[in-house]
Amino acid sequence: MNNVGQSKLNIAVMYVFLSLLSLIAVFPLIWIILSSFKTSGEMANHPLAMLPKQFTFEYYSRVLHNLHFTTNIKNSLIVSLSATLVTIVVSALAAYGIVRFFPKAGKKMTKLLITTYMFPPILLAVPYSIIIIKIGLVNTWTGLVITYLSFSIPYAIWMLIGFFQTVPLEIEEAAHVDGAGKIRVFLQIVLPTVSPGVVATAIYTFINTWNEFLFALLLINTSEKMPISVALYSLTGSEILDWGEMMAASVIVIVPSIIFFMLIQKKIAGGLSDGSVK
Repeated sequence: MNNVGQSKLNIAVMYVFLSLLSLIAVFPLIWIILSSFKTSGEMANHPLAMLPKQFTFEYYSRVLHNLHFTTNIKNSLIVSLSATLVTIVVSALAAYGIVRFFPKAGKKMTKLLITTYMFPPILLAVPYSIIIIKIGLVNTWTGLVITYLSFSIPYAIWMLIGFFQTVPLEIEEAAHVDGAGKIRVFLQIVLPTVSPGVVATAIYTFINTWNEFLFALLLINTSEKMPISVALYSLTGSEILDWGEMMAASVIVIVPSIIFFMLIQKKIAGGLSDGSVK
C-alpha cells in the first residue's frame, strides 16, 4: 500500500473512531429526549427502551402548565441577560483601559483577576449569603445578578484583554488625527474590530449564568422568582419522583442551550482564535 492509500486509511479510521466517541457522548442526551415522549405506562414498564412506541407531549404539558416552568424560564432569561449585559459593558471598558492605559501593569492585573477563580463556589457560599442578607437583597434578582457579576466580570476582563491587544495602536492614532475622540474611537473602531471576541465572551457568560445552580438555590427561596436550574432540582424533592416530568424538564433546560451553541459555534471559534495574543 502506497503512502497516499495509507494516509486515506488512517483518516478513515480516525473519523470512525471520532464518530463512535461522539455517539457515546450524545447517547444519554438522545435517550433523555426520546424518553420524554414516552407515555406513563411505557416509562414505568420499559424505562430502558430507546424508541417510544407511542409519542406523547403529556409530560411537556404538565411541566409547562402545571409546574409553571414558563415562569422559571422567564426568570432565568432575565437574570442571565442582565448579568451578561452588565458584564460585557464593564469588562469591555476595563479590558480596553488596561490594554491602552496600563500596559505594563496589565499582566499583573490579569493574573490578579484570574485568581478569583481559584476558590471553589462552595467555599464562598456562606460569605456571599451573609453579605446579600446584610444588604437586604436576598430573594431578589438584583442580589443574584450582583453575585454572578463578581465571578463573570473578572473572567470576562481576562478574556477581552487578549482581544483588545490584537487591535493595532496605529488605527486608533489615525482616527485621533482625523478628529475622533476616545469614546468614538472605542465605539466605532475598536469594538467592531474585536466583536467576535465580545460575542464569544457574552455567550460564555450567558451559558454560565443560565446553568448556575448553587447561588440561585441559596439566594432565591420563592418559586415565583426561582431560576430554571433550581426549578429542575425541585422536582427531586417530591415523595415520588416522576421520571417523565424530569426528562421533559431536562430537555427544556438543556436542548435550547445546545441548539443556541451549535448555531453560534463558528462565532465562538472565530472569536477565540482572533483573541490569541501574538
